[in-house]
Amino acid sequence: MKNPQPQEWLAEKYSKDKVADYKPFNFVDGEGVRCSIYLSGCLFACEGCYNKIVQNFDYGIAYTTALEEQIMADLRQPYVQGLTRLGGEPFLNTKVALRLARRIRAEFGRTKDIWGWTGYYWDELASESEDKQELLRLMDVLVDGRFELSKRDLTLKFRGSSNQTIIDVQKSLEAGEKVLWANAYA
Repeated sequence: MKNPQPQEWLAEKYSKDKVADYKPFNFVDGEGVRCSIYLSGCLFACEGCYNKIVQNFDYGIAYTTALEEQIMADLRQPYVQGLTRLGGEPFLNTKVALRLARRIRAEFGRTKDIWGWTGYYWDELASESEDKQELLRLMDVLVDGRFELSKRDLTLKFRGSSNQTIIDVQKSLEAGEKVLWANAYA
C-alpha cells in the first residue's frame, strides 16, 4: 500500500476537531496584534518541526462554542488586526477553521484579516477539495510550503525556511496565479 499524498488527505478522515492552543494578543504570528489558534493534527511531519507535539490529531482540547466566543470577544478589541491559524495543519482541520472563518467574515467582513500557515504549496491547494478551497477564499495571507530544515533561515520574515512564500490570497485568487504579499520582503 502506498503512502497517501497531500491531495488525498481529507480533513473529514483525519480531523478530531481539536485545538492545541489559543493565544490572544500576540505579535509573532503575522502582522499587527493577532489572536492565534493552533489546530491539532498534521501529516506533513516536516523534519525539524518546531511544534511536533501538535502533529497528533488527538492532542489538545475540543473546539467549543465557549472558545469561539472568547476568540470573537478578543477579535472585537480595536487594536487586534486579525486571526492567525497555525498548527498542526489548518487545512486538515477545516471543520473548525471554516466555522471560525465564516463567523469572522459574517461579523467583521474584511476589517479583520485572516492569516494562515500551511505545509501545502499554493499549487497543491489549487486542486484540493471544496472545504480547502472555501477556507482559502476566506483568507487574506497564507504562508505556504513545508518547512525544510536544510533551508532554515531565522532571519526570514514570518517563515522558517527559504522555500516558503508569503502569499496575498485574494490577489492570487483574482489573478489566477500566486501573488506575493506586498510586505513579504520589506
